Amino acid sequence: MNLMEINNLDKSFGGLSALLDFNFRIAENELVGLIGPNGAGKTTVFNLITGVYKPDRGSIMFRGENLAGLAPYTICAKGVARTFQNIRLFNDLSVLDNVKISTHKDVPYGLMSAILRTPGFFRGEEEIEKEALKYLELFNLKEKKDELAKNLPYGEQRRIEIVRALATRPLLLILDEPAAGMNPQETQELMGLIRHIRDEFNLTILLIEHDMSLVMGVCERLYVLDYGQIIAEGTPAEIRSNKRVIEAYLGEDVE
Repeated sequence: MNLMEINNLDKSFGGLSALLDFNFRIAENELVGLIGPNGAGKTTVFNLITGVYKPDRGSIMFRGENLAGLAPYTICAKGVARTFQNIRLFNDLSVLDNVKISTHKDVPYGLMSAILRTPGFFRGEEEIEKEALKYLELFNLKEKKDELAKNLPYGEQRRIEIVRALATRPLLLILDEPAAGMNPQETQELMGLIRHIRDEFNLTILLIEHDMSLVMGVCERLYVLDYGQIIAEGTPAEIRSNKRVIEAYLGEDVE
C-alpha cells in the first residue's frame, strides 16, 4: 500500500520551471532515494512535500489526504518529518532541549498548566524528557545531552537533526543529504543507522543524497531527477546501468 503518491506536480520560480509534471510513489516501510545533479529540483520536491512551498499544480496525497498547500506544522502533525541540507539546530540550546522542542505536538499539558506550573506541567515535562533521552540514547548522544548544539562536531550535529525529526513520531521521514560533511567511516555507520531506524520505528524513509555508496547501499528504489523532470525510476542495479542516468548524472565509473 502506498503511503504517499505525488501526481503531476509543477513548481516555477520567476517564470523558470523548477519541477515539471513530477510523479512519485512510496509504499509503507519502503526506503527510497531521490538523486540527480545539483539544481535538478530535489530539494524543491522536499520543500513542496513539507509545506515550505506551495505547488503551482498537482497533488501530494499522504494517507489519502492532499497535503499540497498545507502549513508545515500541519504536515508535521500528520506524520511527515524532515531534516535539512544545511543544519538548522537551535545552536545556543542544549542537545536535550533541541530534541524536546520536537515533541511540541504531543505536549501532555495545556497553556494554563505551563503558566501556573501545575503538577500536571511537571509530570508532562518529565515524560517529554524521558522520551527525548530515549532517542538520544539510540544515537549514542545521551552523554552529550547538556552540551550546546553548536559545540558538537559536524557529524554529531547531523545526527541530532535526525533525532529531532524522529522525536516528532513521523510515519514518513525525509532526509536531505544526511551524509553531507561526513567522512567515509561516518557514512558507513549512517547507512546502518538508516536501516535500523526504518526497522526499529517501522518508518517509511525518503532521502536525497549525493554519496552514491550510501544511496546504492541502502535504498530499495531510486528516482532520478534532471532539470525538474524524472528521467528514470528503478532499483539501484537498474539505475546504475541506465544510459540516460549515466549521461546526466552518474558518469562512467559507477561502482
